Amino acid sequence: MGGNDTTRQAKSMSREELLSLPAAVDLDTGNRALGLGRSKGYELAKRGQYPCKVLRLGNAYRVVTADLLELLGLAA
Repeated sequence: MGGNDTTRQAKSMSREELLSLPAAVDLDTGNRALGLGRSKGYELAKRGQYPCKVLRLGNAYRVVTADLLELLGLAA
């Protein structure tokens, strides 16, 4: 991993932040919630190996928040 991957990775999200997310979020937000670096997250998404459901909308990836919360044990 390059230095940018580690230095650009934000701190993980709080429970309150996670529960207030919209129905789908950008891949960078999903990466942050899962503690993944940007490069690793995009690599997994491109390979279809992201740990939760990802939608491809044109050139953008969107992470389904319900799947993300379930993976993190925060589903209702």
